[in-house]
Amino acid sequence: MTTTVLLVDDHPVVRSGLRAVLDAAETLQIVGEAATGEEALALAAHLRPDVVLCDLRLGNGIDGIQTTTALRALDPAPAVLILTTFDRDAEILGAIEAGAAGYLLKEVDPDVIIDGIQSAAAGDTVLAPDLASRVLKGMRSPLPRLTDREIDVLRLLATGSANKEIARALFVTEATVKSHLVHIFTKLGVDSRSRAIHVAQETGLI
Repeated sequence: MTTTVLLVDDHPVVRSGLRAVLDAAETLQIVGEAATGEEALALAAHLRPDVVLCDLRLGNGIDGIQTTTALRALDPAPAVLILTTFDRDAEILGAIEAGAAGYLLKEVDPDVIIDGIQSAAAGDTVLAPDLASRVLKGMRSPLPRLTDREIDVLRLLATGSANKEIARALFVTEATVKSHLVHIFTKLGVDSRSRAIHVAQETGLI
């Protein structure tokens, strides 16, 4: 039985490379390509692919996780397999929680991608052993929940901005910035600006 596939990646060169790889598999048929999440949703609703092979970062518009959520809400819903270069825990866990059947890195061998698509179409979960263990660990120890404003402060912190500059950018007082930093440090379990930035980047918060 042939498995139909929709490719979603904002880089035409990547899509061409994937098409060349997947066209060589007799059991797969590429029925369409999309460069954005919005385009993927429109095509999936029309083409009804068995599997959507989707990148995580899709330029402007909705990202791969948001696209996955929307695709899984379709009727019938295609299986979604994330294929990306990003392997941060928050992104892996976010994709799985959004309903993705699996998460593969672009560095894997072509045969792994082909087998992953077939497994996703069959309803199986597709994760490399090391990624699976990280997802399980993330589910047992959920990431700290920061407010939108705390995330804004962290992002500015990561650019090297001082408290005064952060306050000016967010139109708040320096005292407010210091208060946000105290909450951020407490939630992340750190005691310095550099550690806060490191943890936030490692966990995908920023």
